[in-house]
Amino acid sequence: MLTQDSLAVYWSAAEVETNILVCLNLFGALLLGFLVGYERSHHGRAAGMRTYGLVCMASAALVVIAGYPGFWYGGHALSGVASNPDPTRIIQGIVTGIGFLGAGVIMKEGFSISGLTTAASIWASSAIGILVGVGFYAAAIFLALLSATCMMWVSRLENWLPSRQAVAIMLRFRRDFTPSEAVLRRMADRRGYEIAGGTVTIAFQDGQAEWRFVAIARIRLIPASLAEMAQELTAFEGVESFQLSHARN
Repeated sequence: MLTQDSLAVYWSAAEVETNILVCLNLFGALLLGFLVGYERSHHGRAAGMRTYGLVCMASAALVVIAGYPGFWYGGHALSGVASNPDPTRIIQGIVTGIGFLGAGVIMKEGFSISGLTTAASIWASSAIGILVGVGFYAAAIFLALLSATCMMWVSRLENWLPSRQAVAIMLRFRRDFTPSEAVLRRMADRRGYEIAGGTVTIAFQDGQAEWRFVAIARIRLIPASLAEMAQELTAFEGVESFQLSHARN
């Protein structure tokens, strides 16, 4: 039966203190989520500060409540509710759920894949919230700083270190023109590239052949830029139209 005393127990001193502690955990997780999400928002990604803040805060909420089972339902747990819930099962559920959210931001277009960094950082944001929820505040702050630093500065490090540029190429040839793979490979070789094995895709429709492949810059050679390759392809025999783009992942 609902009475004034049964409602008052939810506002007892112990319950209020626990709620304040939980709220502080949620607020801290929200701020750390904002920290990680700002970099994505700054670069115009679909998942920004709100997404990261909500993921981090919700992860913290689900974990932190597992630490206070004695205060559930005003201190009067219903029958069948475990007195000592297992936080690892909650963490497992969080990680599984975040996997679906991360999959939603991964996009594949041709040979280019985008959203992998965003998906990984969303997963890291949930881990930050879990650390806050179980009380590892210093570790949560450190992980948030590491995640933000990784997304902001590692890309610059990648650009500074030696790497092999990859270009996704689509060539549509004139009707009844038969292209030669050997000729294409020689053309790529003269411009400092090699066609990556296993990337050649050939389509044929209405008498027109369409080739798609990835060309990777050769080691110790300065490859031609996209603009230079585009200028040369306009005069390449048999090519009706083409598309060049960096093969991102």
